[in-house]
Amino acid sequence: KMAPWMFAAALLLLVLVLFPFIGKGVNGARRWISLGIMNFQPSELAKLAVLLYAASYMVRKMEVKERFFHAVAPMAVAVGVVGMLLLAEPDMGAFMVIVVIAMGILFLGGVNARMFFLMALVVVGAFALMVMTSEFRRLRVFAYLDPWSVEHALGKGYQLSHSLIAFGRGEIFGVGLGGSVEKLHWLPEAHTDFLLAVIGEEFGLVGVVVLIALFLWLTRRIMHIGRQAIALDQVFAGLVAQGVGLWMGFQAFINIGVNLGALPTKGLTLPLMSYGGSAILLNLVAIAIVLRVDYENRQMMKGGRS
Repeated sequence: KMAPWMFAAALLLLVLVLFPFIGKGVNGARRWISLGIMNFQPSELAKLAVLLYAASYMVRKMEVKERFFHAVAPMAVAVGVVGMLLLAEPDMGAFMVIVVIAMGILFLGGVNARMFFLMALVVVGAFALMVMTSEFRRLRVFAYLDPWSVEHALGKGYQLSHSLIAFGRGEIFGVGLGGSVEKLHWLPEAHTDFLLAVIGEEFGLVGVVVLIALFLWLTRRIMHIGRQAIALDQVFAGLVAQGVGLWMGFQAFINIGVNLGALPTKGLTLPLMSYGGSAILLNLVAIAIVLRVDYENRQMMKGGRS
């Protein structure tokens, strides 16, 4: 019942952050609202709001399997509005996560597979167009392809090249906890976007593999809780839990890929680990919701009521 109101509140905050006297700008992006004790990032709330709204929408529009365009069009418009506001900040990374959450819930909710893949192709084409029509995004892609060149090493490829240096220094077992040199003002955003590079430097290949395994286990466990809820006929709770699994898994995948040089540089934090106020707060709220779903599943399996 609260999902549409929460979605409306997130939209309002995404609009307010664009006003110069309300939104706080950092490095050319206006993404934060200062609350005194912390900076609040509306895009983090938007992830949870879209997740809840998409899950409630699928429960209310179960005829989506038969009347695809009629049922999915309103959801596409809602995500499109959120996307335009996020790109105005700009925050393409958060928009990517929100699109994956929304599309994932549509697919898990029963959208026709062929129509889903057609929709996925349209989304991929749209993101490719955004990159091609934006000079700074194109430069990021070129820097990702050749971060060591003279042209990029001290520019758009600076973060990636120093991230790779950090992994190289870590080798198999790392230089030891606290022994990272790259985090001492060599690697920008070492405490947020490039935290994994510092972990790789201090704990080596072993530490990185353990961390990836933990994220895989976390995502798999959350998705299992969601499937369990759906099997118990708690469709909304199940879709919400699976949406959180998609959120955590996809964002971790992008962050790890960026740090390792497998994906172009994108400003996404590592869930539950990167330094942050609103980001880690919303991560914990999402995990708490999943724990509640799991609790209700266990109660129902014992013969109680959710």
